[in-house]
Amino acid sequence: MSNVTEEVPESVILTEGYTGRLGGRLHGERWTVGPARVSKISAGEMDNNVYVIESTATGDALLVDAANDAPQLVEHLRTHAPGVAEVLTTHLHADHWIGLAETVDALGLTTIAPERDAAEIHVPTDRTVSHGDEVAVGDLRLEVVGLRGHTPDGVGLVLRTDEGTHLFPGDSLFPGGPGKTGTPEDFASLMDDLENRVFARLDDDVVVHPGHGDDTTLGAERPHLREWRDRGW
Repeated sequence: MSNVTEEVPESVILTEGYTGRLGGRLHGERWTVGPARVSKISAGEMDNNVYVIESTATGDALLVDAANDAPQLVEHLRTHAPGVAEVLTTHLHADHWIGLAETVDALGLTTIAPERDAAEIHVPTDRTVSHGDEVAVGDLRLEVVGLRGHTPDGVGLVLRTDEGTHLFPGDSLFPGGPGKTGTPEDFASLMDDLENRVFARLDDDVVVHPGHGDDTTLGAERPHLREWRDRGW
């Protein structure tokens, strides 16, 4: 008889209700906004935010960024979002798709990624998306917003409901400024897209759910656009 005890992997600790702030790795929260149920989960050593957007009417669900902790993520999805069928990767940086291959293999998900970033994601992309496209999740329609600069072709998603609008920008927008860029030209491109495609089109009460860290609103960030331009980052 073996005295070896099989180690049981950690599970996601999911809290019902929304604060926008998570308690560290494998902590998450889930809340309902109109016809959608949204989960935010912190994964991996870089505290990447993983999102699950689910139709409350049909049970269909979309995973946004299979960032890390694939065994725990797969277990969570099987229990809490069994209708997940697709996964969208917001941009090419590896910390946002470390868990992608294992998650896709375990759950048979269809992969979605930005057209020009897809070649750098080390999992085949089944469907590419660009600015202005839609991603359907049951009865939900998510608008794809192209945000170029953090990477050549990153995307965000806009979820509109009667109870509020939510933006999932990947690493292109955070509390306090845009995502990191490598050149002045990339910075200008990202700022142009944020100003023209996000701030000019969406209201102040839109909630921003970034790729790392706490949430914010467009109203909290809008007064600082000129400041970001002037500082160059």
